[in-house]
Amino acid sequence: QVQLVESGGGLVQAGDSLRLSCAASGRTFSSYAMAWFRQAPGKEREFVASIRWSTSYASSVKGRFTISKDDTKNTVYLQMNSLKPEDTAVYYCAADRYYTGINTKEYDYWGQGTQVTVSS
Repeated sequence: QVQLVESGGGLVQAGDSLRLSCAASGRTFSSYAMAWFRQAPGKEREFVASIRWSTSYASSVKGRFTISKDDTKNTVYLQMNSLKPEDTAVYYCAADRYYTGINTKEYDYWGQGTQVTVSS
């Protein structure tokens, strides 16, 4: 069983930076695939980034967002730079034993989410 707790969300202005954290329980964290998704009001949850042995990004965030892991702290991060109003959403952390793709249904574990609001 893996439990995920996100933090670091908030209200920022366009162009600002923000770093999200996702703290995971479980002794096998280092072997899990981790991902960030986001869901804006009235829209479906969408893939943002994932990491296991390599990283993957949605085209809308590539070059602005960076996903990373610290296995010693059982934590995955999402560094978000040059934020835009369209990045406003609830950001969710997800984990799976192997999967690193964009399909939400493939991830076994989810956090509760953290709100990110970017004002123009």
